[in-house]
Amino acid sequence: MKTTTTKTTRLIALLSASVLGAGCATAKNADEASPTAPTTSTPTAPTEQASASPRLALSYDGGVLVVDANTLEQVADIPVEGFTRLNSAGNGRQVLVSQSDGFAVLDMGTWTDAHGDHGHHYTASPKMTDIRLGGAEPGHVVSHDGMLTLFSDGTGAVDVIDAKALRDGAVKAQSTTTREPHHGVAVARADGSTVISVGDADTRSGVVILDAAGNEIAANDDCPGLHGEAAAAAGVLTFGCENGIIMVRGNDIRKIASPDPYGRIGNQSGSEDSPVVLGDYKTDRDAETERPRSFTLTDTADGTIRIVPIDASYSFRSLDRGPRGEAVILGTDGALHVFDPATAQRVSRVAVIDAWTEPDEWQAPMPNLHVQDGIAYVSDPQARRLVAVDLADGSTVAETSLDEPTIELTGVEG
Repeated sequence: MKTTTTKTTRLIALLSASVLGAGCATAKNADEASPTAPTTSTPTAPTEQASASPRLALSYDGGVLVVDANTLEQVADIPVEGFTRLNSAGNGRQVLVSQSDGFAVLDMGTWTDAHGDHGHHYTASPKMTDIRLGGAEPGHVVSHDGMLTLFSDGTGAVDVIDAKALRDGAVKAQSTTTREPHHGVAVARADGSTVISVGDADTRSGVVILDAAGNEIAANDDCPGLHGEAAAAAGVLTFGCENGIIMVRGNDIRKIASPDPYGRIGNQSGSEDSPVVLGDYKTDRDAETERPRSFTLTDTADGTIRIVPIDASYSFRSLDRGPRGEAVILGTDGALHVFDPATAQRVSRVAVIDAWTEPDEWQAPMPNLHVQDGIAYVSDPQARRLVAVDLADGSTVAETSLDEPTIELTGVEG
């Protein structure tokens, strides 16, 4: 890290014979877990803070940078071998680091202990814990209803973990296995049911809903090329298809068709504050790298898809939601485009970084958008830069230069 500038402060009979209970335990507090990789930060005892200390994780080829989300000052540089992906554990404290043999748990070193009507806030040195989850070729991670659902593409295994228990260092996972491994996704729900993708090594065709005992409740096979998941208001789930989207409301599964024969929605972003799901939109089946210039707003209340043009292309790392459910897109023009999800009208455009081009290889470094606590964080690997923008007024509240061209970006609230 170099200089920092702050301006303000989860089929049917596709499953194994039963739901298996698998459990392991680590130290009571993840602070006490033994690291499996060295870190450049100096170990320290937890320090109580006056308020929560949000932090960000940025992956690069060879490690993960941890920075303070308020100031963007570097907190740690943690070496990690190989290409890694980052997923927030949804518990305010941890990040899952995808590696070839499963998910490793990175303790970001910031958390809040709740005590009735108040909480105590702590920070410590970030570090890799000895907790390992999932299996070969780890894929999608979904945080929903207080649970983490992990899908391992290489085995077809689905692991459901209590996010809060994981934060405290205890891991009790419920596991199922699909009939065939595939690049899938699953979502565990509070009633004990799980929505799981159906597919094989070549494609995905739909979803199945299983109850807590592993029995099929409902299924739908009208979702070719299923990819991606989002949750909207009222607990509605959506899954992208090559010709629209599948919407799951309770145990009802409904297909919403795209207006084009091939109208792929493969990446989505939802908000508990909005019935509308933001999604990408691609119409060229033969394109190796399609750079779309329109996106989708799917209204889960009335079951409609709206195609919205945008005057810049974007990537799968460009979509997120604002604090009131705003649709936020990072365009290749270097600007944040903020849309009202109900009206599809753009409410603001904020120039943040230089114009850029989506690379042909999705693993390559490219600008990334992450929204947390009303702040849009934008990474610019070409310039080795990280910028924080307040979505309320479009002002840049902090920016910093980085020592590495970063790949993925996520954060925790602390």
